[in-house]
Amino acid sequence: MPRLPRLLSVVLMAAFAGPIAVGAEPGRWWSHVQVLADDNMEGRNAGSAGHLRAAEYIAAQFKQNGLLPAGVGGYFQPVALSTRRIVEAKSSLALLRDGRTIPLTLGEDANINPRVGPAPALEAPLVFVGYGLKVPEQNIDDLAGVDLKGAIAVYVAATPKTLSGPLQAHFGSAAERWKMYQAAGAVGTISIANPRSMDVPWARSTLARLQPAMSLADGALDDTPSQQISVSMNPAQADKLFAGSGHTFEEILGLIAAGKPVPSFILPARLKATVAVERAHVESQNVAGLLRGSDPKRLGEYVVISAHLDHLGVGEPINGDPVYNGAIDNASGIGAMLEVARALHEAGTAPARSILFLAVTAEEKGQLGSRHFTAHPTIPRASMVANLNTDMFLPFFPLKTLMVLGLDESDLGQDVRTIAQELGLTVQADPEPQRVRFVRSDQYSFVKIGVPAIHMKVGYDANTPEAAYAAKWTAERYHAPSDDLNQPVDLAAGDKYVEVLRNVAVRIANRPDRPKWNETSFFKRFAAPTAGNPASTP
Repeated sequence: MPRLPRLLSVVLMAAFAGPIAVGAEPGRWWSHVQVLADDNMEGRNAGSAGHLRAAEYIAAQFKQNGLLPAGVGGYFQPVALSTRRIVEAKSSLALLRDGRTIPLTLGEDANINPRVGPAPALEAPLVFVGYGLKVPEQNIDDLAGVDLKGAIAVYVAATPKTLSGPLQAHFGSAAERWKMYQAAGAVGTISIANPRSMDVPWARSTLARLQPAMSLADGALDDTPSQQISVSMNPAQADKLFAGSGHTFEEILGLIAAGKPVPSFILPARLKATVAVERAHVESQNVAGLLRGSDPKRLGEYVVISAHLDHLGVGEPINGDPVYNGAIDNASGIGAMLEVARALHEAGTAPARSILFLAVTAEEKGQLGSRHFTAHPTIPRASMVANLNTDMFLPFFPLKTLMVLGLDESDLGQDVRTIAQELGLTVQADPEPQRVRFVRSDQYSFVKIGVPAIHMKVGYDANTPEAAYAAKWTAERYHAPSDDLNQPVDLAAGDKYVEVLRNVAVRIANRPDRPKWNETSFFKRFAAPTAGNPASTP
């Protein structure tokens, strides 16, 4: 889109955006989005030249706002990544059933997930395991009595509604699932999304299959060891798997919708896979800047504000546009973080604890930048007291309700409630726990090393125009080129969000005590044992 209409739209939105906090510069956070989501950033794919330009912009902003370099010899922390791209012309999937070979068309029927390092050739039986979960806390074991040795586990990528949000989030993650299946002897997986709750429709998500996937070059951080194949099945074609089993996918979806148990059973077919992969190595960048604390006793402790700077790069065109700009996902989060740094610098704020501002790479590839940082932190790991993560905070309508993922897991929830009350906001926990969002962004890398964390968004109540708009945005713009600068945003909502993020960070930095997990939290088990806060056993 030409620059003049973009700027004009920002001016018009500012004019009608409503009141903002005293001393704030209206829509300043959006000016960063305009830079980072411009076409010349080429979608900021991890390891690309556009990503490096975005990282350099963020480092320059950190320096301008008085933050000390907190990377490796500067603001950058290099992140080594291995890339894999499926060569479809030399790859194939097929079902072997009753002496017949039934080809599966890549892109239409199923896709091979290159995040897992696939075996060049594989043939294995298929076993449907329902939800495919093993949750000791709820006496759930979908793998009980199922022989997965040498087999491929086929599961619906969903979780029972009876599970709490944290349990859905943790056990529903791909990494935790593979731990269960690997222990049972499986060699691979086929996942089928629930079409009634898919964030991105198959017709759009399948366009990403030809893009290189990435993993950390550090093999010690591989969360799919020994997995030989990972396949995503188009829900509309799932009955090709169920043929001859006496079951249909529609039947399975009905059981899920009714909250009834989902059976496990052998599928009368084998999967035959031939996979050709192009491999390469790239280096990407985390960017870290430090606001040094003022209390000699607490400046060695850190509140980490994080947001991911990468998006999907240049890919298959949609409506003629090949650039996946990622304005909301997540240039908006970076913009909010940069504005917090600027506001603290200009106000001369000197919090007791230090605040680390961290822009991480490769979130879209599986939270790789934050995983690298938490495995190789540039500050002492035990000194991180809290993580506030910002990822596509959805500034589309006035901020009246603050959605907080992880709200009731730690006493950070009380800090948020206090600030929200001061600003006249209501607070809500995740209204859609089935989307397992608490494990789908960078806060989870911190959670897994025991750091209390939250992820805040502009909230909305169910069955409201705001909820409908968020759902429509997700279906149409999320991970699409249309998540660009030519979309309506509420600048005042973003301004208010920046104010919330800043005040919560300062409040936590000034607390006399370290944040801690609530006794009832499932995630307390990840915390390192300390005096008065013993961690439970996983």
